[in-house]
Amino acid sequence: MGAYVVRRLLLLIPTLFAIMLVNFAVVQIVPGGPIERVLAQLDKTAVSATARMSGAGGETLGTQAPSGSAGASPSRYRGAQGLDPEFIRSLEKQFGLDQPLWKRFVLMMGNYLRFDFGNSYFRDQSVASLVVEKMPVSISLGIWTTLLVYLISIPLGIAKAVRDGSRFDVWTSGVVIAGNAVPSFLFAILLVVLFAGGRYLDWFPLRGLVSENWHELSWPLRILDYLWHMALPVTAMVIGGFASLTILTKNSFLEEIHKQYVVTARAKGLGEQRVLYGHVFRNAMLIVIAGFPAAFIGVLFTGALLIEVIFSLDGLGLLGFEAALNRDYPVMFATLYFFTLVGLLLGLVGDLTYMLVDPRIDFESREV
Repeated sequence: MGAYVVRRLLLLIPTLFAIMLVNFAVVQIVPGGPIERVLAQLDKTAVSATARMSGAGGETLGTQAPSGSAGASPSRYRGAQGLDPEFIRSLEKQFGLDQPLWKRFVLMMGNYLRFDFGNSYFRDQSVASLVVEKMPVSISLGIWTTLLVYLISIPLGIAKAVRDGSRFDVWTSGVVIAGNAVPSFLFAILLVVLFAGGRYLDWFPLRGLVSENWHELSWPLRILDYLWHMALPVTAMVIGGFASLTILTKNSFLEEIHKQYVVTARAKGLGEQRVLYGHVFRNAMLIVIAGFPAAFIGVLFTGALLIEVIFSLDGLGLLGFEAALNRDYPVMFATLYFFTLVGLLLGLVGDLTYMLVDPRIDFESREV
């Protein structure tokens, strides 16, 4: 077991490096960047100032470029025409874009290995503090959603497999199909309309992870306030996410139930519960456990994005999305590095969990 873990951890390093390298290369090809964003903001500011001066003086004034811009050579940055090249070079130095691509990537990875993620380009805050600040929201959504999805889907899938073709199976299949067909953000909007003051009832809050006076409450009230804020977003994500796991669990159990070892166990006189949970469960759960890391990462960092927007929950998904729109490279790559590292480690955890479910699996004899 120890040798297998060491091999997987060693494999993690080149995998993480390759993912970061590919994404770094793609970002360099995509048009736009932090300098273009600064230039666009300057242009908007200049236009706004011109409009105000025009309204005050009764005449239209043209925007003026910084001194020394006359006759400047064309710039490779969109919106930089007419600006002083020295000003553009100062922006490149400020954002670290004056270095060759290979050097920027090597410096970035060296810093990331020390968990030094630098500072955000457009927020007066370090990337590490931003991630720590947003983490409670994403962790709350991910843990509660994953826990409830598994607690609902596994028993429901087992019950559907045992009662395959019955009225219970048919009716629950309708619920599962509806949950699989409708995205979680549509359920979120429906819940807002029904229970968060949208049109009917105003039972639940629509903003934040806790109330503004949370620190003034006693601990029991703090817990209740936290659960009160989490109720609707977690419900929306659970409704939108339990269907696929329920179907997977049912199919896994159906496949195992019809195998020869189950027929033999029943022929030996073992009770149905002993056969189901002593023999079938261990084998059928392998494929379900294999999908746990991917499911958790999906819920934690991607599935919660629209939910965070709808319920005004400022988490990691929204942070990464805004960073991509604003070309905030330190936040983009730091969140990518963090997400990838967590995903790879959870993949290892998923493999190790195989052994807990089925001790017959021998990792030492496997090749990575």
